[in-house]
Amino acid sequence: MSRGKRYDEPKLNMKKVFAVIILFVVIIMCIVMLVGILNDDDSQENITSIDYFAAYQNNKWGVIDSNGNVVIDPSYAEMIIVPNSKKDVFLCTFDVNYDDGTYSTKALNSKNEEIFTNYEQVEAISSVDENEKLSYDGSAIKVQNGGKYGLINMEGAEILPCEYDEITALQGVENALLVSKDGNYGIVNDEGKTLLPTEYAEIQGLGDKTTDGFIVKNANGKYGVVDTSNGQVLETKYDGVSKIHEGDYYVVTDGGKQKVVKKDGTESLNGSYDEIVAILKNSENGVIFKKNNKYGVMNLSGESTIKATYDDLKEAKTGVFIAKTGDNYGIIDLEGNTLVEFKYRNITYNEKADLYITEDENYNNEVLDGNYEVKQTGMVTDLDDEKGYIEIRQDGEYKYYNFKFEEEKESDIFTSNTLFVSKKDGKYGFVDKDGKVVVDYIYDDVTSQNAFGYAGIKKDGKWGSIDRTGKVVQEPTYDLEDYLQVDFIGSWYLGKDLNMNYYRK
Repeated sequence: MSRGKRYDEPKLNMKKVFAVIILFVVIIMCIVMLVGILNDDDSQENITSIDYFAAYQNNKWGVIDSNGNVVIDPSYAEMIIVPNSKKDVFLCTFDVNYDDGTYSTKALNSKNEEIFTNYEQVEAISSVDENEKLSYDGSAIKVQNGGKYGLINMEGAEILPCEYDEITALQGVENALLVSKDGNYGIVNDEGKTLLPTEYAEIQGLGDKTTDGFIVKNANGKYGVVDTSNGQVLETKYDGVSKIHEGDYYVVTDGGKQKVVKKDGTESLNGSYDEIVAILKNSENGVIFKKNNKYGVMNLSGESTIKATYDDLKEAKTGVFIAKTGDNYGIIDLEGNTLVEFKYRNITYNEKADLYITEDENYNNEVLDGNYEVKQTGMVTDLDDEKGYIEIRQDGEYKYYNFKFEEEKESDIFTSNTLFVSKKDGKYGFVDKDGKVVVDYIYDDVTSQNAFGYAGIKKDGKWGSIDRTGKVVQEPTYDLEDYLQVDFIGSWYLGKDLNMNYYRK
């Protein structure tokens, strides 16, 4: 009988060997990646994106980033506009002739390279809100060629051709740009989408959002209301339309008199009043009106439910009003009953939080809940209805409360922060999230760490800054006593005019 060869064992299948090896490699890579992800999670708090800001030094303008690095050297006579802090697109104005109003523009990136060079002019689109705060559209840039205007996005792609006589922000309305052509006006958004065709003699925003609709004027001088798809909401037949609406109710002027018109054309209110100021949240309850410079409330039948005896009147929530008599504010209901005594210099209401903030003559605040009970006192420095907290300075310290008025730890709210304000024996320092002292208690005042990791420190009347590790970046040398807000990026401090949003040295 034949004996088999000694090496008759099955041969190795090299494809399977390679497959096993690759499998092990993949497993190892997955482990490494998992460890990396876990480590990234641990350090994620230390990662911040780069932002850009206009910078002012030695009477010249440039750009810095959120690490305090100079990106564009301060060498321009005119302020450099940074329309979107997340994008390295900087709009420069130069060769300004103040006699004839001419000027030149260009766009630069963070490498100081000129971009968007195929246009004659590149300009930011600015707007001013009701508080006169200046802002810029962060998605679109106005460009010019051949004397006509169009739009590009922040990457330079054309979103609206250069065929308009002018493009400006529709003041007071978010993401609405007024375009004109041959004497007529239309509306586009910052993606270049047409909301209203260029066929109106005049356009205004009805509210602060495009979804509120628009007040339009036709060639015959008559006013109406249209929506964002150019659908007719109110017929264009009135002498005027006020920026007052609630639900399906609008305020129009016809024959020299204001009245309320429902979307279906039903008219009401021809009562005795000088002006309709607001439609109530429950429209059926009527309006706030003004007569002989005093404020009251009447229903849609013209019957006064709150007599016109107040110097100011605003609806906080349905059936509840913040009212003013003389120099003092209080709170009343729809029947005129006093809910909060008239003893404050101001009262504001936050609908999301359902709380009232009062202010006395010394700028001290009381925070009242929805039942008008005083829950906290101090100086309210911030209210964030997205994160759900209110910040109050009490006895020289910043305290944080949720909307149930339960005290919160600063580290639970600002989870990306590495330093937290602490006070001891009348002096300020910083601790980490575990309460360990990182910056000793040697400062007279400090600011909380900002989104870029910097905090202000004050000593002997002067301000400086520290970074996220507690290291001093700028020794306290700046006198910022008359600044409304103290904030630092590196050794640069926030400019006095908060509307301009720039940093300086």
